[in-house]
Amino acid sequence: MSRADKVFYVAVAGFVAGIFVRSLVDWGTALPLFVLLISGVFMILHFAKPYFQKSSETLGSLHGDPRSRHFENVFRFVPPLMPLFLFAVALGMFWYELADRLPPTPLFDTPAVFEGRVVEEPDLREKVTRLVVQGLSLEQKAKVLVTTGLEPKYAYGDRLLLRGKVERPKNFEDEDTLREVNYVSYLAKDGIHYEMFMPRIEILAHGEGNVIKEKLFAFKHAFIGNINTHIPQPHAALLAGLVVGAKQSLGKKLLDDFRTVGVIHIVVLSGYNITIIARFIEWIFSALSRNRRLILAAGAIILFAIMVGASATVVRATIMAFIALLAQGTGRMYMATRALLIAGVIMLLHNPHILVFDLSFQLSFLATVGLIYFSPLIASKVRWITEKAGLREIVVATLATQLFVLPFILYKTGLFSLVSLPVNVLILAAIPLTMLFGFLAGVFGFVWGILALPFAWVAYALLAYELVVVEWFARLPFAAITLASFPAWVAALWYAVYGVVIWRMRSQSSFQPYSN
Repeated sequence: MSRADKVFYVAVAGFVAGIFVRSLVDWGTALPLFVLLISGVFMILHFAKPYFQKSSETLGSLHGDPRSRHFENVFRFVPPLMPLFLFAVALGMFWYELADRLPPTPLFDTPAVFEGRVVEEPDLREKVTRLVVQGLSLEQKAKVLVTTGLEPKYAYGDRLLLRGKVERPKNFEDEDTLREVNYVSYLAKDGIHYEMFMPRIEILAHGEGNVIKEKLFAFKHAFIGNINTHIPQPHAALLAGLVVGAKQSLGKKLLDDFRTVGVIHIVVLSGYNITIIARFIEWIFSALSRNRRLILAAGAIILFAIMVGASATVVRATIMAFIALLAQGTGRMYMATRALLIAGVIMLLHNPHILVFDLSFQLSFLATVGLIYFSPLIASKVRWITEKAGLREIVVATLATQLFVLPFILYKTGLFSLVSLPVNVLILAAIPLTMLFGFLAGVFGFVWGILALPFAWVAYALLAYELVVVEWFARLPFAAITLASFPAWVAALWYAVYGVVIWRMRSQSSFQPYSN
Protein backbone atom coordinates (compact mmCIF):
# COMPACT_ATOMS: atom_id res chain seq x y z
CA MET A 1 0.00 0.00 0.00
CA SER A 2 1.43 3.38 -1.00
CA ARG A 3 1.78 6.25 1.45
CA ALA A 4 -0.94 8.19 -0.39
CA ASP A 5 -3.31 5.26 0.14
CA LYS A 6 -2.44 5.12 3.83
CA VAL A 7 -3.09 8.84 4.23
CA PHE A 8 -6.43 8.49 2.45
CA TYR A 9 -7.61 5.52 4.53
CA VAL A 10 -6.47 7.05 7.83
CA ALA A 11 -8.20 10.36 7.05
CA VAL A 12 -11.45 8.59 6.10
CA ALA A 13 -11.28 6.35 9.18
CA GLY A 14 -10.79 9.36 11.45
CA PHE A 15 -13.59 11.37 9.86
CA VAL A 16 -16.04 8.46 10.14
CA ALA A 17 -14.93 7.75 13.73
CA GLY A 18 -15.55 11.39 14.68
CA ILE A 19 -19.06 11.33 13.23
CA PHE A 20 -19.76 8.00 14.94
CA VAL A 21 -18.66 9.22 18.37
CA ARG A 22 -20.56 12.50 18.04
CA SER A 23 -23.69 10.60 16.96
CA LEU A 24 -23.68 8.75 20.29
CA VAL A 25 -22.24 11.40 22.64
CA ASP A 26 -23.26 15.05 22.75
CA TRP A 27 -20.72 17.06 24.73
CA GLY A 28 -21.01 20.14 22.59
CA THR A 29 -17.80 21.57 21.13
CA ALA A 30 -15.68 20.65 24.17
CA LEU A 31 -14.81 17.12 22.98
CA PRO A 32 -13.81 17.99 19.39
CA LEU A 33 -11.74 20.94 20.67
CA PHE A 34 -9.94 18.61 23.10
CA VAL A 35 -9.26 16.07 20.32
CA LEU A 36 -8.04 18.90 18.09
CA LEU A 37 -5.68 20.04 20.88
CA ILE A 38 -4.25 16.52 21.27
CA SER A 39 -3.83 16.35 17.50
CA GLY A 40 -1.86 19.59 17.58
CA VAL A 41 0.39 18.33 20.37
CA PHE A 42 1.11 15.10 18.49
CA MET A 43 1.80 17.07 15.32
CA ILE A 44 4.32 19.28 17.13
CA LEU A 45 6.01 16.21 18.59
CA HIS A 46 6.11 14.59 15.16
CA PHE A 47 7.79 17.58 13.49
CA ALA A 48 10.13 18.09 16.47
CA LYS A 49 11.34 14.49 16.39
CA PRO A 50 14.34 15.07 14.02
CA TYR A 51 15.59 17.93 16.23
CA PHE A 52 15.47 15.83 19.40
CA GLN A 53 17.13 12.91 17.59
CA LYS A 54 20.01 15.16 16.60
CA SER A 55 20.25 16.60 20.12
CA SER A 56 20.32 13.14 21.70
CA GLU A 57 23.05 12.00 19.30
CA THR A 58 25.15 15.09 20.15
CA LEU A 59 24.59 14.53 23.87
CA GLY A 60 25.67 10.90 23.55
CA SER A 61 28.84 11.81 21.71
CA LEU A 62 29.77 14.45 24.31
CA HIS A 63 29.17 12.34 27.41
CA GLY A 64 29.83 8.89 26.00
CA ASP A 65 26.52 7.70 27.37
CA PRO A 66 24.61 5.46 24.91
CA ARG A 67 21.53 5.69 27.12
CA SER A 68 21.21 9.32 26.14
CA ARG A 69 19.21 8.13 23.15
CA HIS A 70 16.32 7.66 25.59
CA PHE A 71 14.92 10.94 24.17
CA GLU A 72 13.76 8.96 21.14
CA ASN A 73 11.51 6.82 23.33
CA VAL A 74 9.31 9.84 23.90
CA PHE A 75 8.24 9.72 20.26
CA ARG A 76 7.86 5.99 19.73
CA PHE A 77 4.31 5.92 21.05
CA VAL A 78 3.19 8.46 18.41
CA PRO A 79 2.54 6.73 15.05
CA PRO A 80 3.39 8.97 12.08
CA LEU A 81 -0.25 9.32 10.96
CA MET A 82 -1.77 9.70 14.44
CA PRO A 83 -2.00 13.54 14.19
CA LEU A 84 -3.86 13.20 10.89
CA PHE A 85 -6.25 10.63 12.35
CA LEU A 86 -7.07 12.78 15.39
CA PHE A 87 -7.48 15.88 13.22
CA ALA A 88 -9.95 13.95 11.03
CA VAL A 89 -11.80 12.77 14.16
CA ALA A 90 -12.19 16.35 15.35
CA LEU A 91 -13.31 17.41 11.87
CA GLY A 92 -15.96 14.68 11.82
CA MET A 93 -17.27 15.81 15.21
CA PHE A 94 -17.42 19.44 14.12
CA TRP A 95 -19.17 18.48 10.90
CA TYR A 96 -21.86 16.58 12.79
CA GLU A 97 -22.20 19.50 15.18
CA LEU A 98 -22.88 21.87 12.27
CA ALA A 99 -25.49 19.52 10.81
CA ASP A 100 -27.21 18.93 14.16
CA ARG A 101 -28.75 22.38 14.51
CA LEU A 102 -32.49 22.25 15.11
CA PRO A 103 -34.62 24.57 12.98
CA PRO A 104 -36.81 27.19 14.66
CA THR A 105 -39.43 25.37 16.70
CA PRO A 106 -43.07 25.69 15.65
CA LEU A 107 -45.89 25.41 18.14
CA PHE A 108 -46.27 21.78 19.11
CA ASP A 109 -48.63 19.79 21.34
CA THR A 110 -51.20 22.52 20.68
CA PRO A 111 -53.55 23.18 17.76
CA ALA A 112 -51.61 25.13 15.15
CA VAL A 113 -51.87 26.59 11.68
CA PHE A 114 -48.89 25.56 9.60
CA GLU A 115 -48.16 26.66 6.04
CA GLY A 116 -45.59 24.70 4.13
CA ARG A 117 -44.53 23.05 0.90
CA VAL A 118 -44.30 19.33 0.09
CA VAL A 119 -40.54 18.83 -0.38
CA GLU A 120 -40.40 15.08 -0.99
CA GLU A 121 -42.37 12.70 -3.15
CA PRO A 122 -45.51 11.52 -1.27
CA ASP A 123 -45.14 8.10 0.35
CA LEU A 124 -48.26 6.05 -0.43
CA ARG A 125 -48.94 3.37 2.16
CA GLU A 126 -51.69 0.77 2.38
CA LYS A 127 -54.18 3.06 4.14
CA VAL A 128 -52.47 6.45 4.48
CA THR A 129 -50.24 8.92 2.67
CA ARG A 130 -47.17 10.42 4.33
CA LEU A 131 -45.95 13.86 3.32
CA VAL A 132 -42.79 15.74 4.24
CA VAL A 133 -43.81 19.39 4.51
CA GLN A 134 -41.36 22.21 5.17
CA GLY A 135 -42.56 25.44 6.72
CA LEU A 136 -42.31 28.63 4.71
CA SER A 137 -42.14 31.27 7.43
CA LEU A 138 -38.93 32.12 9.32
CA GLU A 139 -40.64 31.23 12.61
CA GLN A 140 -41.69 27.80 11.35
CA LYS A 141 -38.84 26.80 9.01
CA ALA A 142 -39.06 23.15 10.05
CA LYS A 143 -39.83 19.85 8.36
CA VAL A 144 -42.99 18.11 9.52
CA LEU A 145 -44.02 14.55 8.72
CA VAL A 146 -47.71 14.69 7.90
CA THR A 147 -49.88 11.57 7.93
CA THR A 148 -53.10 11.97 5.95
CA GLY A 149 -55.60 9.89 3.97
CA LEU A 150 -55.21 8.44 0.49
CA GLU A 151 -57.58 11.07 -0.90
CA PRO A 152 -57.20 13.75 -2.10
CA LYS A 153 -53.92 13.20 -3.93
CA TYR A 154 -50.95 15.44 -3.15
CA ALA A 155 -47.79 16.00 -5.16
CA TYR A 156 -44.26 17.26 -4.73
CA GLY A 157 -44.23 21.08 -4.83
CA ASP A 158 -47.77 21.57 -3.48
CA ARG A 159 -48.13 24.49 -1.06
CA LEU A 160 -50.44 23.48 1.79
CA LEU A 161 -52.17 25.10 4.75
CA LEU A 162 -52.42 22.61 7.60
CA ARG A 163 -54.53 22.93 10.74
CA GLY A 164 -53.95 20.45 13.52
CA LYS A 165 -51.67 19.32 16.31
CA VAL A 166 -47.90 19.53 15.75
CA GLU A 167 -46.11 17.03 17.97
CA ARG A 168 -42.66 15.72 18.69
CA PRO A 169 -42.14 12.14 17.39
CA LYS A 170 -41.71 9.37 19.95
CA ASN A 171 -39.81 6.08 19.96
CA PHE A 172 -41.90 2.92 19.92
CA GLU A 173 -41.59 -0.84 20.37
CA ASP A 174 -41.68 -3.09 17.33
CA GLU A 175 -44.61 -5.46 17.75
CA ASP A 176 -42.82 -8.35 16.01
CA THR A 177 -39.34 -8.22 17.59
CA LEU A 178 -40.36 -6.37 20.81
CA ARG A 179 -37.33 -4.10 20.36
CA GLU A 180 -37.38 -0.35 20.76
CA VAL A 181 -37.23 1.54 17.48
CA ASN A 182 -35.31 4.83 17.65
CA TYR A 183 -37.93 6.61 15.57
CA VAL A 184 -36.87 10.08 16.76
CA SER A 185 -33.32 9.69 15.42
CA TYR A 186 -34.59 7.96 12.27
CA LEU A 187 -36.64 11.04 11.36
CA ALA A 188 -33.98 13.47 12.59
CA LYS A 189 -31.48 12.14 10.06
CA ASP A 190 -33.68 13.69 7.36
CA GLY A 191 -34.15 16.92 9.31
CA ILE A 192 -37.67 15.97 10.46
CA HIS A 193 -38.37 16.84 14.09
CA TYR A 194 -42.17 17.14 14.16
CA GLU A 195 -45.30 15.23 13.15
CA MET A 196 -48.92 15.99 12.33
CA PHE A 197 -51.53 13.24 12.22
CA MET A 198 -54.65 13.68 10.09
CA PRO A 199 -54.70 17.51 10.02
CA ARG A 200 -57.16 19.52 7.94
CA ILE A 201 -55.36 20.36 4.71
CA GLU A 202 -56.05 23.07 2.16
CA ILE A 203 -54.11 23.12 -1.11
CA LEU A 204 -53.00 26.69 -1.79
CA ALA A 205 -50.93 26.14 -4.95
CA HIS A 206 -49.33 23.51 -7.17
CA GLY A 207 -45.96 23.25 -8.86
CA GLU A 208 -43.78 25.28 -6.49
CA GLY A 209 -40.97 22.74 -6.26
CA ASN A 210 -37.80 22.26 -8.28
CA VAL A 211 -38.72 22.19 -11.98
CA ILE A 212 -36.40 19.30 -12.84
CA LYS A 213 -37.67 17.14 -9.98
CA GLU A 214 -41.28 17.94 -10.90
CA LYS A 215 -40.72 16.83 -14.50
CA LEU A 216 -38.93 13.67 -13.41
CA PHE A 217 -41.67 12.79 -10.92
CA ALA A 218 -44.36 13.50 -13.53
CA PHE A 219 -42.66 11.09 -15.97
CA LYS A 220 -42.30 8.53 -13.20
CA HIS A 221 -46.00 8.71 -12.29
CA ALA A 222 -47.04 8.45 -15.93
CA PHE A 223 -44.75 5.43 -16.32
CA ILE A 224 -46.29 3.80 -13.24
CA GLY A 225 -49.74 4.55 -14.64
CA ASN A 226 -48.83 2.64 -17.81
CA ILE A 227 -47.71 -0.33 -15.71
CA ASN A 228 -50.89 -0.27 -13.61
CA THR A 229 -53.00 -0.23 -16.79
CA HIS A 230 -51.57 -3.51 -18.09
CA ILE A 231 -50.47 -5.41 -14.95
CA PRO A 232 -52.69 -6.18 -11.92
CA GLN A 233 -51.77 -5.63 -8.28
CA PRO A 234 -49.67 -6.54 -6.33
CA HIS A 235 -47.51 -7.45 -9.33
CA ALA A 236 -47.60 -3.87 -10.65
CA ALA A 237 -46.51 -2.44 -7.30
CA LEU A 238 -43.56 -4.84 -7.16
CA LEU A 239 -42.53 -3.96 -10.73
CA ALA A 240 -42.79 -0.22 -10.01
CA GLY A 241 -40.51 -0.69 -7.02
CA LEU A 242 -38.02 -2.72 -9.05
CA VAL A 243 -37.77 -0.33 -11.99
CA VAL A 244 -38.36 3.18 -10.64
CA GLY A 245 -38.35 2.78 -6.85
CA ALA A 246 -42.04 3.67 -6.53
CA LYS A 247 -43.39 3.93 -3.00
CA GLN A 248 -46.50 1.84 -3.53
CA SER A 249 -47.75 -0.42 -0.78
CA LEU A 250 -47.54 -4.16 -1.30
CA GLY A 251 -49.54 -4.80 1.84
CA LYS A 252 -48.18 -5.71 5.28
CA LYS A 253 -48.50 -9.48 4.81
CA LEU A 254 -46.57 -9.55 1.55
CA LEU A 255 -43.87 -7.24 2.92
CA ASP A 256 -43.53 -9.53 5.96
CA ASP A 257 -43.11 -12.48 3.58
CA PHE A 258 -40.31 -10.69 1.74
CA ARG A 259 -38.56 -10.01 5.07
CA THR A 260 -39.02 -13.60 6.22
CA VAL A 261 -37.34 -15.07 3.14
CA GLY A 262 -34.58 -12.41 3.07
CA VAL A 263 -35.38 -10.64 -0.21
CA ILE A 264 -36.82 -7.37 1.08
CA HIS A 265 -34.03 -5.60 -0.86
CA ILE A 266 -35.76 -6.29 -4.19
CA VAL A 267 -39.01 -4.58 -3.18
CA VAL A 268 -37.34 -1.19 -3.67
CA LEU A 269 -34.35 -0.21 -5.73
CA SER A 270 -31.20 -1.77 -4.31
CA GLY A 271 -27.59 -1.61 -5.38
CA TYR A 272 -28.22 -4.71 -7.52
CA ASN A 273 -31.03 -2.99 -9.41
CA ILE A 274 -29.01 0.22 -9.85
CA THR A 275 -26.10 -1.79 -11.26
CA ILE A 276 -28.40 -3.36 -13.85
CA ILE A 277 -29.82 0.05 -14.79
CA ALA A 278 -26.34 1.65 -14.98
CA ARG A 279 -25.15 -1.07 -17.34
CA PHE A 280 -28.28 -0.66 -19.45
CA ILE A 281 -27.67 3.11 -19.68
CA GLU A 282 -24.04 2.48 -20.68
CA TRP A 283 -25.24 0.10 -23.41
CA ILE A 284 -27.68 2.70 -24.78
CA PHE A 285 -24.83 5.19 -25.30
CA SER A 286 -22.21 2.61 -26.34
CA ALA A 287 -22.22 3.74 -29.98
CA LEU A 288 -21.13 7.28 -29.09
CA SER A 289 -17.59 8.56 -28.65
CA ARG A 290 -15.96 8.07 -25.27
CA ASN A 291 -16.41 11.63 -23.97
CA ARG A 292 -20.02 11.92 -25.14
CA ARG A 293 -20.82 8.50 -23.74
CA LEU A 294 -19.30 9.45 -20.39
CA ILE A 295 -21.18 12.77 -20.12
CA LEU A 296 -24.57 11.44 -21.27
CA ALA A 297 -24.38 8.23 -19.22
CA ALA A 298 -23.35 10.11 -16.06
CA GLY A 299 -26.12 12.67 -16.57
CA ALA A 300 -28.71 9.95 -17.18
CA ILE A 301 -27.67 8.03 -14.05
CA ILE A 302 -27.83 11.17 -11.91
CA LEU A 303 -31.28 12.10 -13.25
CA PHE A 304 -32.50 8.57 -12.66
CA ALA A 305 -31.23 8.66 -9.06
CA ILE A 306 -33.14 11.92 -8.47
CA MET A 307 -36.30 10.49 -10.05
CA VAL A 308 -36.35 7.39 -7.85
CA GLY A 309 -35.95 9.35 -4.62
CA ALA A 310 -32.17 9.25 -3.98
CA SER A 311 -32.29 6.88 -1.00
CA ALA A 312 -29.01 5.99 0.72
CA THR A 313 -28.68 2.75 -1.26
CA VAL A 314 -29.39 4.48 -4.56
CA VAL A 315 -26.97 7.34 -3.88
CA ARG A 316 -24.19 4.95 -2.85
CA ALA A 317 -24.65 2.80 -5.96
CA THR A 318 -24.98 5.87 -8.19
CA ILE A 319 -21.75 7.45 -6.95
CA MET A 320 -19.88 4.18 -7.41
CA ALA A 321 -21.32 3.78 -10.92
CA PHE A 322 -20.31 7.36 -11.71
CA ILE A 323 -16.76 6.74 -10.48
CA ALA A 324 -16.59 3.55 -12.60
CA LEU A 325 -17.73 5.53 -15.65
CA LEU A 326 -15.12 8.18 -14.94
CA ALA A 327 -12.41 5.54 -14.60
CA GLN A 328 -13.39 3.98 -17.92
CA GLY A 329 -13.57 7.33 -19.64
CA THR A 330 -10.14 8.48 -18.43
CA GLY A 331 -8.41 5.12 -18.74
CA ARG A 332 -7.70 4.88 -15.01
CA MET A 333 -7.98 1.79 -12.83
CA TYR A 334 -11.28 1.43 -10.97
CA MET A 335 -10.81 0.33 -7.35
CA ALA A 336 -14.05 -0.73 -5.70
CA THR A 337 -12.85 -0.17 -2.12
CA ARG A 338 -11.71 3.37 -2.81
CA ALA A 339 -14.91 4.09 -4.75
CA LEU A 340 -16.99 2.80 -1.83
CA LEU A 341 -15.14 5.02 0.65
CA ILE A 342 -15.42 8.07 -1.61
CA ALA A 343 -19.16 7.42 -1.96
CA GLY A 344 -19.47 7.11 1.81
CA VAL A 345 -17.57 10.32 2.53
CA ILE A 346 -19.63 12.27 -0.01
CA MET A 347 -22.85 11.01 1.59
CA LEU A 348 -21.63 11.81 5.11
CA LEU A 349 -20.62 15.30 4.02
CA HIS A 350 -24.19 15.78 2.80
CA ASN A 351 -25.82 14.20 5.86
CA PRO A 352 -23.67 12.83 8.71
CA HIS A 353 -26.73 11.53 10.57
CA ILE A 354 -27.07 8.55 8.22
CA LEU A 355 -23.95 6.84 9.61
CA VAL A 356 -25.70 5.69 12.79
CA PHE A 357 -29.39 6.30 12.13
CA ASP A 358 -30.01 5.12 8.55
CA LEU A 359 -30.38 1.35 8.35
CA SER A 360 -30.40 1.27 4.55
CA PHE A 361 -27.09 3.17 4.43
CA GLN A 362 -25.50 0.74 6.88
CA LEU A 363 -26.79 -2.40 5.16
CA SER A 364 -25.85 -1.09 1.72
CA PHE A 365 -22.24 -0.48 2.70
CA LEU A 366 -21.86 -3.73 4.62
CA ALA A 367 -23.30 -5.68 1.70
CA THR A 368 -20.90 -3.97 -0.70
CA VAL A 369 -17.89 -4.71 1.52
CA GLY A 370 -18.95 -8.34 1.65
CA LEU A 371 -19.35 -8.40 -2.12
CA ILE A 372 -15.90 -6.89 -2.69
CA TYR A 373 -13.89 -9.04 -0.27
CA PHE A 374 -15.85 -12.26 0.30
CA SER A 375 -16.85 -12.92 -3.32
CA PRO A 376 -13.32 -13.98 -4.45
CA LEU A 377 -13.04 -16.34 -1.46
CA ILE A 378 -16.44 -17.95 -2.09
CA ALA A 379 -16.03 -18.07 -5.87
CA SER A 380 -13.00 -20.34 -5.55
CA LYS A 381 -15.09 -22.84 -3.52
CA VAL A 382 -18.13 -23.09 -5.81
CA ARG A 383 -16.59 -23.67 -9.21
CA TRP A 384 -18.80 -26.76 -9.53
CA ILE A 385 -21.86 -24.46 -9.98
CA THR A 386 -22.65 -23.71 -13.60
CA GLU A 387 -22.14 -20.21 -14.97
CA LYS A 388 -25.23 -20.49 -17.18
CA ALA A 389 -27.78 -17.69 -16.64
CA GLY A 390 -25.29 -16.14 -14.23
CA LEU A 391 -26.14 -18.78 -11.59
CA ARG A 392 -22.66 -18.99 -10.06
CA GLU A 393 -22.38 -15.20 -9.85
CA ILE A 394 -25.77 -14.99 -8.10
CA VAL A 395 -24.81 -17.70 -5.58
CA VAL A 396 -21.46 -16.04 -4.86
CA ALA A 397 -22.93 -12.54 -4.51
CA THR A 398 -25.78 -13.76 -2.31
CA LEU A 399 -23.51 -15.74 0.02
CA ALA A 400 -20.97 -12.91 0.27
CA THR A 401 -23.51 -10.21 1.08
CA GLN A 402 -25.66 -12.38 3.36
CA LEU A 403 -22.68 -13.53 5.40
CA PHE A 404 -21.38 -10.01 5.87
CA VAL A 405 -24.67 -8.35 6.85
CA LEU A 406 -25.84 -11.25 9.07
CA PRO A 407 -24.30 -10.03 12.38
CA PHE A 408 -25.70 -6.54 11.87
CA ILE A 409 -29.17 -7.82 10.95
CA LEU A 410 -29.22 -10.09 14.01
CA TYR A 411 -28.23 -7.14 16.20
CA LYS A 412 -30.78 -4.76 14.67
CA THR A 413 -33.76 -7.05 14.08
CA GLY A 414 -32.96 -10.47 15.51
CA LEU A 415 -34.40 -12.02 12.31
CA PHE A 416 -32.41 -14.81 10.67
CA SER A 417 -33.83 -16.17 7.42
CA LEU A 418 -32.95 -19.83 6.86
CA VAL A 419 -34.26 -19.83 3.29
CA SER A 420 -32.60 -16.65 2.08
CA LEU A 421 -30.01 -18.37 -0.11
CA PRO A 422 -32.35 -20.60 -2.17
CA VAL A 423 -34.93 -17.81 -2.52
CA ASN A 424 -32.31 -15.31 -3.71
CA VAL A 425 -30.93 -17.85 -6.19
CA LEU A 426 -34.42 -18.60 -7.54
CA ILE A 427 -35.44 -14.95 -7.82
CA LEU A 428 -32.38 -12.87 -8.69
CA ALA A 429 -31.79 -14.68 -11.98
CA ALA A 430 -35.19 -13.45 -13.15
CA ILE A 431 -34.87 -9.84 -11.93
CA PRO A 432 -32.93 -8.39 -14.94
CA LEU A 433 -35.49 -9.79 -17.41
CA THR A 434 -38.35 -8.63 -15.20
CA MET A 435 -36.94 -5.10 -15.16
CA LEU A 436 -36.28 -5.13 -18.92
CA PHE A 437 -39.76 -6.27 -19.97
CA GLY A 438 -41.39 -4.09 -17.31
CA PHE A 439 -39.46 -1.08 -18.57
CA LEU A 440 -40.44 -1.80 -22.17
CA ALA A 441 -44.09 -2.22 -21.15
CA GLY A 442 -44.05 1.16 -19.42
CA VAL A 443 -42.26 2.94 -22.28
CA PHE A 444 -44.39 1.50 -25.08
CA GLY A 445 -47.44 2.47 -23.03
CA PHE A 446 -46.66 6.06 -23.96
CA VAL A 447 -46.89 5.17 -27.66
CA TRP A 448 -49.79 2.72 -27.87
CA GLY A 449 -51.25 0.43 -25.24
CA ILE A 450 -51.47 -2.56 -27.58
CA LEU A 451 -47.72 -2.38 -28.24
CA ALA A 452 -47.10 -2.61 -24.49
CA LEU A 453 -49.21 -5.75 -23.99
CA PRO A 454 -46.67 -8.43 -25.07
CA PHE A 455 -43.99 -6.98 -22.82
CA ALA A 456 -46.48 -6.60 -19.96
CA TRP A 457 -47.51 -10.28 -20.26
CA VAL A 458 -43.90 -11.47 -20.03
CA ALA A 459 -43.22 -9.13 -17.09
CA TYR A 460 -46.39 -10.34 -15.36
CA ALA A 461 -45.37 -13.99 -15.78
CA LEU A 462 -41.96 -13.30 -14.24
CA LEU A 463 -43.47 -11.28 -11.38
CA ALA A 464 -46.01 -14.04 -10.69
CA TYR A 465 -43.18 -16.56 -10.51
CA GLU A 466 -41.23 -14.38 -8.06
CA LEU A 467 -44.26 -13.82 -5.82
CA VAL A 468 -45.09 -17.55 -5.78
CA VAL A 469 -41.52 -18.37 -4.71
CA VAL A 470 -41.65 -15.79 -1.90
CA GLU A 471 -45.07 -16.83 -0.61
CA TRP A 472 -44.31 -20.57 -0.77
CA PHE A 473 -41.02 -20.33 1.14
CA ALA A 474 -42.50 -17.85 3.65
CA ARG A 475 -45.13 -20.45 4.61
CA LEU A 476 -42.47 -22.97 5.66
CA PRO A 477 -42.42 -23.33 9.48
CA PHE A 478 -38.61 -23.06 9.58
CA ALA A 479 -38.32 -20.13 7.13
CA ALA A 480 -36.91 -17.72 9.72
CA ILE A 481 -35.78 -17.59 13.33
CA THR A 482 -36.29 -14.55 15.57
CA LEU A 483 -33.79 -13.97 18.36
CA ALA A 484 -35.05 -12.07 21.39
CA SER A 485 -31.62 -10.59 22.03
CA PHE A 486 -28.34 -10.33 20.14
CA PRO A 487 -25.78 -8.19 22.06
CA ALA A 488 -23.81 -5.50 20.27
CA TRP A 489 -20.51 -6.88 21.60
CA VAL A 490 -21.17 -10.21 19.88
CA ALA A 491 -21.78 -8.43 16.56
CA ALA A 492 -18.60 -6.35 17.10
CA LEU A 493 -16.56 -9.50 17.84
CA TRP A 494 -18.02 -11.17 14.74
CA TYR A 495 -16.96 -8.25 12.56
CA ALA A 496 -13.53 -8.24 14.19
CA VAL A 497 -13.12 -11.84 12.97
CA TYR A 498 -14.26 -10.72 9.52
CA GLY A 499 -11.69 -7.93 9.66
CA VAL A 500 -8.89 -10.42 10.40
CA VAL A 501 -10.04 -12.62 7.51
CA ILE A 502 -10.06 -9.65 5.10
CA TRP A 503 -6.67 -8.46 6.31
CA ARG A 504 -5.14 -11.90 5.77
CA MET A 505 -6.71 -12.15 2.31
CA ARG A 506 -5.42 -8.71 1.31
CA SER A 507 -1.90 -9.74 2.35
CA GLN A 508 -1.97 -12.51 -0.24
CA SER A 509 -0.57 -11.37 -3.57
CA SER A 510 -2.99 -13.62 -5.49
CA PHE A 511 -6.09 -12.01 -3.95
CA GLN A 512 -8.09 -9.81 -6.32
CA PRO A 513 -11.06 -7.90 -4.80
CA TYR A 514 -14.33 -8.00 -6.71
CA SER A 515 -14.66 -4.73 -8.65
CA ASN A 516 -17.70 -5.04 -10.91
